[in-house]
Amino acid sequence: MVVPDNVLFEGGAGETVRRKLLHECDVHTLLRLPTGIFYAPGVKANVLFFDRKPGAKEPWTKRVWIYDFRTNKHFTLKTRRMVRADLDEFVACYKAGERHKRTPTWSEDNPEGRWRPCTYEEIISRDTVSMDIFWLRDESLDDSASWPDPHILAREIADDLRSALEQVEDILGDLVESRKGSSP
Repeated sequence: MVVPDNVLFEGGAGETVRRKLLHECDVHTLLRLPTGIFYAPGVKANVLFFDRKPGAKEPWTKRVWIYDFRTNKHFTLKTRRMVRADLDEFVACYKAGERHKRTPTWSEDNPEGRWRPCTYEEIISRDTVSMDIFWLRDESLDDSASWPDPHILAREIADDLRSALEQVEDILGDLVESRKGSSP
């Protein structure tokens, strides 16, 4: 199932759904995808792999294997499209049909490894049962020379805020119109 990032960490109903999913299904794999490959730029997506199981007292999920294909990966829909070969390492780690043979690529000795497990207990003990789990250091945060000038960032923020305000105004207009149309 492809889900946006907020599904992994949102509280309230999101937490309830994650608890239920982890209990009633064997959630065995989480693939964290690069930003913007399916949706608009900036939208982060993930693929959850799970098997539906019959009702049980104990949770079916024991361990979730996470592959971080997001950190320090840069793709665009126009200039650097993701291709199937980009997922070769994930496919090799996934071991379809032989999940019991999975081995992590991350370790203390290999902190750049993208594949590691997280136990049910580790996830369930996190605030809001968050599955927003990452461990790789984002190199772009260290390279301040690559950051846009502050006035460019400020302009982008202002543009985003204007766009959000326009969307809220459109929704408000629709609500007012629908209310007028439904009044006796």
